[in-house]
Amino acid sequence: MDSTKNFVAINYINCQPDYAERFEQLFATRAKAIDRLPGFHSMQVLKPADGNGNYLIVSFWDSEEHFKAWTRSPEFLEGHKRGFEDIAKAKQEGRTPPMTSDFKTYNVISR
Repeated sequence: MDSTKNFVAINYINCQPDYAERFEQLFATRAKAIDRLPGFHSMQVLKPADGNGNYLIVSFWDSEEHFKAWTRSPEFLEGHKRGFEDIAKAKQEGRTPPMTSDFKTYNVISR
């Protein structure tokens, strides 16, 4: 098996209904900071076909180490800045955060 793209990170994003359009706009105009990171290959943003459930952000990496380096990088903060600001504003105003996130990671064992 090819030694690249052996690690996948999936971020499960649950959006409040009134935030879904904003969330999609954030990705449509993303900073693309992740694209500059060593070990990163590609990313897919998946929207539930029936409009219910989580968005999935699927990223493909050379290794878990490359992915972890991304999560600690200035590019990570750059790429998430607007979403983080939206969450902080909602919390500051005493509202429920407009989205929640849950990362799960996987090793590729077959293609």
